[in-house]
Amino acid sequence: MNPLPDRTVVIGLVATLGLVFALVFWFVRLAPPQEPPMLWREGPGERQTTPRSQPALPPLRNPAGDRAPAELI
Repeated sequence: MNPLPDRTVVIGLVATLGLVFALVFWFVRLAPPQEPPMLWREGPGERQTTPRSQPALPPLRNPAGDRAPAELI
Protein backbone atom coordinates (compact mmCIF):
# COMPACT_ATOMS: atom_id res chain seq x y z
CA MET A 1 0.00 0.00 0.00
CA ASN A 2 1.42 3.38 -1.00
CA PRO A 3 1.50 6.28 1.51
CA LEU A 4 -0.73 9.26 0.83
CA PRO A 5 0.82 12.43 -0.55
CA ASP A 6 1.45 15.20 1.99
CA ARG A 7 -1.00 17.55 0.30
CA THR A 8 -3.83 15.03 0.66
CA VAL A 9 -3.13 14.54 4.38
CA VAL A 10 -2.95 18.29 5.04
CA ILE A 11 -6.20 18.92 3.13
CA GLY A 12 -7.90 16.11 5.07
CA LEU A 13 -6.73 17.49 8.43
CA VAL A 14 -7.82 21.04 7.58
CA ALA A 15 -11.21 19.80 6.34
CA THR A 16 -11.71 17.74 9.51
CA LEU A 17 -10.78 20.62 11.81
CA GLY A 18 -13.02 23.00 9.85
CA LEU A 19 -15.94 20.58 10.10
CA VAL A 20 -15.44 20.15 13.86
CA PHE A 21 -15.29 23.92 14.47
CA ALA A 22 -18.33 24.50 12.25
CA LEU A 23 -20.37 21.91 14.18
CA VAL A 24 -19.30 23.28 17.56
CA PHE A 25 -20.18 26.86 16.65
CA TRP A 26 -23.46 25.76 15.03
CA PHE A 27 -24.67 23.91 18.11
CA VAL A 28 -23.49 26.61 20.53
CA ARG A 29 -25.47 29.17 18.55
CA LEU A 30 -28.58 26.96 18.45
CA ALA A 31 -28.51 26.19 22.19
CA PRO A 32 -27.80 29.40 24.12
CA PRO A 33 -27.04 29.07 27.83
CA GLN A 34 -30.16 28.30 29.85
CA GLU A 35 -29.08 30.23 32.92
CA PRO A 36 -29.29 34.03 32.72
CA PRO A 37 -26.00 35.82 33.38
CA MET A 38 -25.42 37.16 36.88
CA LEU A 39 -25.81 40.92 36.97
CA TRP A 40 -24.24 42.74 39.89
CA ARG A 41 -26.50 45.69 40.41
CA GLU A 42 -27.30 47.66 43.49
CA GLY A 43 -30.86 48.43 44.41
CA PRO A 44 -32.07 52.03 44.71
CA GLY A 45 -31.53 52.22 48.49
CA GLU A 46 -28.36 50.13 48.75
CA ARG A 47 -25.81 52.64 47.48
CA GLN A 48 -23.44 54.01 50.10
CA THR A 49 -22.59 57.62 49.46
CA THR A 50 -20.01 58.30 52.17
CA PRO A 51 -17.43 56.11 53.86
CA ARG A 52 -18.86 57.10 57.25
CA SER A 53 -22.02 55.09 56.58
CA GLN A 54 -20.04 51.83 56.61
CA PRO A 55 -20.27 49.82 59.85
CA ALA A 56 -17.24 49.71 62.10
CA LEU A 57 -15.11 46.57 62.33
CA PRO A 58 -15.69 44.33 65.36
CA PRO A 59 -13.10 44.65 68.12
CA LEU A 60 -10.19 42.21 68.34
CA ARG A 61 -10.39 39.60 71.06
CA ASN A 62 -7.55 37.58 72.47
CA PRO A 63 -9.00 34.75 74.61
CA ALA A 64 -5.54 33.44 75.60
CA GLY A 65 -4.31 36.76 76.96
CA ASP A 66 -0.99 38.04 75.65
CA ARG A 67 0.40 34.56 74.85
CA ALA A 68 -1.39 34.09 71.49
CA PRO A 69 -2.05 36.46 68.57
CA ALA A 70 -5.41 38.19 68.54
CA GLU A 71 -8.17 36.84 66.31
CA LEU A 72 -10.93 38.70 64.55
CA ILE A 73 -14.41 37.60 65.57
